[in-house]
Amino acid sequence: MNLKEGKKKRYFKKILLYLFLILLVAAMVFPLLWMFSAAFKFKSEIFHFPPTLIPKNPTVSNFLSLFERFPFGRNLLNSAFVASSAAALSLFFCSLAAFSFAKYRFSGRDFLFLFLLGTMLIPYHVTLIPLFIFYRRIQWIDKFWGLIFPGMANAFGIFFMRQYMFLIPDELLDSARIDGCSDFRIFLQIILPMCRPALTALGVIFFMASWNNFLWPLIILKSDKMLTAVVAIRRLQSGPLWTPYGLIFAGSVLVVAPLIILFLAVQKEFIAGITSGAIKG
Repeated sequence: MNLKEGKKKRYFKKILLYLFLILLVAAMVFPLLWMFSAAFKFKSEIFHFPPTLIPKNPTVSNFLSLFERFPFGRNLLNSAFVASSAAALSLFFCSLAAFSFAKYRFSGRDFLFLFLLGTMLIPYHVTLIPLFIFYRRIQWIDKFWGLIFPGMANAFGIFFMRQYMFLIPDELLDSARIDGCSDFRIFLQIILPMCRPALTALGVIFFMASWNNFLWPLIILKSDKMLTAVVAIRRLQSGPLWTPYGLIFAGSVLVVAPLIILFLAVQKEFIAGITSGAIKG
């Protein structure tokens, strides 16, 4: 009887756990499903009660109006350019710094690395005003460089790549030096190819962070043609007379869809990069 009661308790706990997980997933997925559904609805159906998840009369008019009335195509291209450039430059400089911390021994290395990690404790908002004043003086306000440059030296990226580079044996680098390779060539032709899973994972993180960045672009971008897609959607919400919810949902779909596609395309390497980097602490 005790064994049967024990099994019943375990099954009951599993059922409760699965129900909790299902509710948690539903709470996370439902807003996305509602957003995709509302993007293909007329305004009257969006506010219809009771609400329906599947549109009765699907329409793409919200998407057409978004591109006809606003330069949203340009805004998407701006986001793609800024996010791609920021991710690529951040990967290069973070990997280069991580290579120095992981494979070189010099005086004060550990102190410098701890100081670098300490910068992660500084709230992001503390740096906004100094950055804005600096960029205004060098005339980078309303320029793409003002969005790309701040994330080029990322403490988390350096830490992440350093941990992964510890997995690469020093003997491999020594043999390359014996063959006449310079340190920079070793970095480009040996280190970076071997760090591909970590670079993929970190690249996705950097791309998504830059793509979704809202506060800093809102501060330094002024003209409509320079806006990123996220800020452009915010501008749609600030209409003087009415809020075009259908256009906002359509724009949100166009902003979220590339990120979902990107993650699905590289999810295996992303997971491999995240898990492999955790082997050595």
